[in-house]
Amino acid sequence: MFEKLIGNAHIKEVAERFVRGGRVPNSLLFAGDEGVGKRQFALELARTLVCTDPQDLGACGRCSACVRAGQFTFPNSEKGDDFDRVFSSGHPDVGMVIPFRRNVRIGAIRHLEKEANYSPFEARARVFIIDDAEKMADPAANALLKTLEEPPASTYIFLISSRPDSLLPTIRSRCQLLRFAPVPTHEIERYLIDSRQFITEEATLAARLARGSIGRAVSINVEQFRQRRQMLLEVVTAAVSAGGLASMLRVSEDLNTAKNKENFEENLDILESLIHDIWTLHVSKNNSRVVNSDLTLILSNLALEATHSNFPEWLADIEKLRGDLAVNVNRKVATDALFVAMAGI
Repeated sequence: MFEKLIGNAHIKEVAERFVRGGRVPNSLLFAGDEGVGKRQFALELARTLVCTDPQDLGACGRCSACVRAGQFTFPNSEKGDDFDRVFSSGHPDVGMVIPFRRNVRIGAIRHLEKEANYSPFEARARVFIIDDAEKMADPAANALLKTLEEPPASTYIFLISSRPDSLLPTIRSRCQLLRFAPVPTHEIERYLIDSRQFITEEATLAARLARGSIGRAVSINVEQFRQRRQMLLEVVTAAVSAGGLASMLRVSEDLNTAKNKENFEENLDILESLIHDIWTLHVSKNNSRVVNSDLTLILSNLALEATHSNFPEWLADIEKLRGDLAVNVNRKVATDALFVAMAGI
């Protein structure tokens, strides 16, 4: 039924039991890290409820209803009013609410309330998916409560959240929870090779960098990643050598150019991964846990040299910088300060 979806076999088993028993809960909360497949699972379960040619009670994936249920067109708009609605897929009985910037708007939830009371147009059920549900402010969440408390028998509401603890307790208590785990690295690697035509070396690297997220793995441009990583490897090498502050500050300049500004937090991720790898090799010499596996020899040599380096403090300083971004800190000044600290000055 969910054979094409990657990872989370326990979720597949639970969902299959729901369908086989004819007892799919009217309100479900799909919770887990970004990119682990929550939305794909929700859409596949929606397909099982609208499919016109079910196979062993599961969606066939081929009929017009199955195909249309996954076809969404969302606005590319800077007007919040354009998001005050449920967006129908190609199938009139499958809809989705998405946030505008950082908020799921109350207008969209009120539209969902109205739509939820209509009988299905084509299928035996109507399904509404609320993406990034944790982005509902309290007024929007409270507007949803009544529908969650007394949903029409033919209406199903699926909430998707990477931060379920941010949802109101009253929302969580009215939904059955499906908690997703990170996808194992070897499953991501196999998927990238078989379905995305990655070569083996690039698939191995992308899978390790993904930290259990299929979505993150697919979005990684390995060539661009390596270019950016080389820049940050220069920082770590200089910090370990305790004598290359000038080169570190040149990298700080590059990280804060207009070209690299959008990738600033991703570059912090890369820097953290390099430090973690060297720390792992410094402590245990176990290269099976190294994320940047294609640099194992270089990182091992740095680990041997790093007798003075304070890796925990470096990582704590990077996390502090992340927190400072929320208050609009001057990124260039903050990056300089981080690199000065890493250089031990």
